[in-house]
Amino acid sequence: MKLLENKVAIVTGASRGIGEAIAIKFAEEGANVAFTYLSSDEKAKALEQKLQGMGVKAKAYKSNAGVYEECETLIADVLKEFGAIDICVNNAGISKDNLLLRMSPDQWDDVMDINLKSVYNMTKHVIRPMMKAKSGSIINMSSIIGIKGNAGQSSYAASKAGIIGFTKSIAQELGSRNIRVNAVAPGFVETDMTHYLKEGTGAQAYIEKIPLGRFGSPEDIANVTLFLASNLGAYVTGQTISACGGLNI
Repeated sequence: MKLLENKVAIVTGASRGIGEAIAIKFAEEGANVAFTYLSSDEKAKALEQKLQGMGVKAKAYKSNAGVYEECETLIADVLKEFGAIDICVNNAGISKDNLLLRMSPDQWDDVMDINLKSVYNMTKHVIRPMMKAKSGSIINMSSIIGIKGNAGQSSYAASKAGIIGFTKSIAQELGSRNIRVNAVAPGFVETDMTHYLKEGTGAQAYIEKIPLGRFGSPEDIANVTLFLASNLGAYVTGQTISACGGLNI
C-alpha cells in the first residue's frame, strides 16, 4: 500500500521547484492533491494534468496564500471538491534580498506576507476540518537561513525563523487533537530562486561549505516532506528538520 493512499493534501506554491516536487511525490504515494499557484496558468495546468495522469485526483487553484480571505475561500473550495484535508504543506515563498540599509518597507512587507503570514492564514483555516477529523499533518517550509541568518537576507531570515516559532507553538496547541505540525529547513536547493548561486562565479564557495558537497534537489526536500506527511512520522511533531546537506552542523 502506498504511504498516502486516498489522503487529501494541499500544497501551496506548487507550480514549480520544491512545491512541484512535493505535489508529484505525494501523488506517487497515492494522495489526491490540491495545489495553489500565482503566476503561470500554463505551468499549473501542466502539473494538474501530470498528477491526474498518475491516477489521483488533482486540481490547481489560483490563490494567494498571503491574503487571508483567499485562503478562507480556498479551504472551503477544497473541502467541497475533495471532501477532506489530511495534509497541508505551507510552501509558498519569495525572497527580495537586500541590505537592510537599502530595504524598503514594501519589500519587507511583501516577504512577510507571502512567507510568514501565509502560514498563519492557511493553518488558521485548515485546522478546523483537521480537528473535526482528529487527524492531520501540517508541514511548514522554513529555511536554513531562518536558523543561521545571512547578510542581505534579513527579511527572508526573519520570515523563516518566524515559521519555526509558529510551528513549535501550534504543535503544542494541536497535539491533543492528533494533529502534527512540523517544519522543514532546506539548505541550498537547485530551484529558480537559487539559480544565481549555482551559476555565479562564487558557486564553488557555497558548495565547499556543504559537507555532502552538492546543492540539494527539490526531490530531496520532497522526500523529507513525505516522511512528515505520512505515518512514518507519526510520532514527530513540533520539529524542524534541516535538509541542508550538513550545512547546519
